Amino acid sequence: MKEKLKVCLLNDSFPPVIDGVANAVINYANIIEERYGSAVVVTPKYPNAEDSYSFRVVRYPSINIAPKIGYRAGYPLDVETMRELEEIPMDIIHCHCPVASAILARILREIKKVPVIFTYHTKFDIAVSESFGMKSMQEIAIKWLVHNIEACDEVWVVSEGAGENLKSLGYKGEYIVMRNGADFPKGSVSAEKINALRKQYELKEDMTLFLFVGRMMWYKGIRLSLDSLKVVKDSGKKFRMFFVGNGLEYDEIKEYVEEAGLQEECIFVGAVQDRELLRTYFSMCDLFLFPSTFDTNGLVVTEAAACETASIVLENSCASEGIIDGHNGFLTKEDVTYMSEKLLWVCTHRKELKEIGVHAMEEVYLSWEDSVRMAQDRYQEVIRQFDAEENKAYEGWDEEIYAFAADAYEKMRGLEELPTEMSMHLMEEWKLQKDHMMQKRLQLKEHMKSIKSNVKNTHWKAEK
Repeated sequence: MKEKLKVCLLNDSFPPVIDGVANAVINYANIIEERYGSAVVVTPKYPNAEDSYSFRVVRYPSINIAPKIGYRAGYPLDVETMRELEEIPMDIIHCHCPVASAILARILREIKKVPVIFTYHTKFDIAVSESFGMKSMQEIAIKWLVHNIEACDEVWVVSEGAGENLKSLGYKGEYIVMRNGADFPKGSVSAEKINALRKQYELKEDMTLFLFVGRMMWYKGIRLSLDSLKVVKDSGKKFRMFFVGNGLEYDEIKEYVEEAGLQEECIFVGAVQDRELLRTYFSMCDLFLFPSTFDTNGLVVTEAAACETASIVLENSCASEGIIDGHNGFLTKEDVTYMSEKLLWVCTHRKELKEIGVHAMEEVYLSWEDSVRMAQDRYQEVIRQFDAEENKAYEGWDEEIYAFAADAYEKMRGLEELPTEMSMHLMEEWKLQKDHMMQKRLQLKEHMKSIKSNVKNTHWKAEK
């Protein structure tokens, strides 16, 4: 067993992009660097990105596709990046996205001869359908993504629901459930911080405060939340709904709020990168609204639980795992009438809600320290199996392509490292060839001039 591990973490999203997976990678890297060895994060380049972290960040070229899907697409075949990564020691590669990151991970495996773990965070069938209109293109994209996942040495999922979703896409292999944690400590922030934030928004004590944190996208269940809150408002209850985050459908959601007549009740905060301020929002609000069918784990539900704030989530969703209705959170159907009834109960039972929030902290919360500790234990086992060849090398139809890519890179490195003497010899050979060609050209020019002169003299004699 290796005492200190050198871990390479790859993901297609990373700050300045803020999402659940990027947050997971940051926490993995921070805790590994602090307690277990060393970490390097490999991710696409973003303009003006500042990587002032305790761990190393390597960025490779990317193109802007943000208007379409909200991210940049990385180019994982960059030779300069591969040269830099080749010099970095690695015991294991942990990939968090099956697109550019997976391509780079598979090439790195060929070069570094270390295992690749993949974590399935996102329901990619929904993500793909958002990006590709044609059904045939969606099917091709999903097959390719699943193929990249199957090529890894071990697959982790962040919940049982995530595993079921992966199987529904055609994945045939095995997986291990490895939950994500939260980087918030247990417990609410101080009363002083909460009161200061309440004062900023001029919130009255009798107002029920609801919260959403995440990407502003309809598939997060935001429409269901707004329609349910409309019912709550029409009943005469006083509340405020805080939206923390940005996203492609931010403007559409604001327009919908105005159409529903909820502009006074809804407060759009935007993205909050200050973790202590975000923790204050969680601590201040009475209930976290997260009726999402998209998310595979719902890290924000864990973050809310850390702050003694309960969540309302959809029945049988991934985020509902571990939630007991009315005890440590609330379960709702994907139905306005059903969800609005739950919210109305909350508005009149805020004392009981505090107790439910405490139960959430005790039973739903998982720290990143515990999550990464379990990951480290598993890293050791995967490395042991890989070194002992208990896991046979992946033998997919395209593995030869990745082997060829790695070999091509090695050959390119070899050419760059030719001895100076050999380089000078090649230059001398090229110069000699060039001089020889110039001499031939001059000889041919003189020969053609002679032929032309002879033809002219012959023609003159014939006329004479």
